[in-house]
Amino acid sequence: MTYAFDKVLENVRKGRPTLVFDSKGREGETDIVVPSQFVTPEIVKIMRREGGGLICTTLKYEDAKKLGLGYITDIYSGSGIKVFEYLKPDDIPYDEKSAFSITINHRKTFTGIPDRDRSLTIKEFAKLLGRVHGLSGNLAVKEFGKWFRAPGHVHLLIARRGLLGERQGHTELSTALMVMSGVTPSATIVEMLDDNGYSLGYEKAKKYATDHGYEFVEGKQIKRWWGAISRKRGAH
Repeated sequence: MTYAFDKVLENVRKGRPTLVFDSKGREGETDIVVPSQFVTPEIVKIMRREGGGLICTTLKYEDAKKLGLGYITDIYSGSGIKVFEYLKPDDIPYDEKSAFSITINHRKTFTGIPDRDRSLTIKEFAKLLGRVHGLSGNLAVKEFGKWFRAPGHVHLLIARRGLLGERQGHTELSTALMVMSGVTPSATIVEMLDDNGYSLGYEKAKKYATDHGYEFVEGKQIKRWWGAISRKRGAH
């Protein structure tokens, strides 16, 4: 590939934060992205202090199905609760669909919100994804329920099937980075906000990455790398 590609993937494999900017034509936001398997209380602290947005954890569509998870919009619409007929997210200005699923806490957490609680939930969820890979039927769902409860304080995001083909949000971009890096295919992400009440601007986000020694990557780069890998696999 390229030197930049190798540097970004090396960064991911080491568990260091990577800054991912989606695109100027979409949200126009930069997220701090960390492999879920490497999340620590210190990482959660960095995310809530230096990011400031909503801390979420991604998973692949196939893994969500294995765990019995669905998109929260589908759960709402199938609940039979009348108000959800009027709360449909059909006017999102930058996208047609939401990646949100349910919220969870690990059963060994107390309130679930402190840095230690959220990092435990996130790291153990990444471990769960590895454990249930070979399980079939309801066994994976039971294993999920054995260790986690809902609702909780970690927001799960389900990437679209095939990752970058249908949707190119931070959920898909960050999960694709995990897949290409060979780590557990789950990223923990948070939007970077500015003190002016808006999202952190592109140039400020790039400067933050430089000042902290983090890699800064744009969605178009991730899509280009992903496409190159897909074509290479197809050739074989």
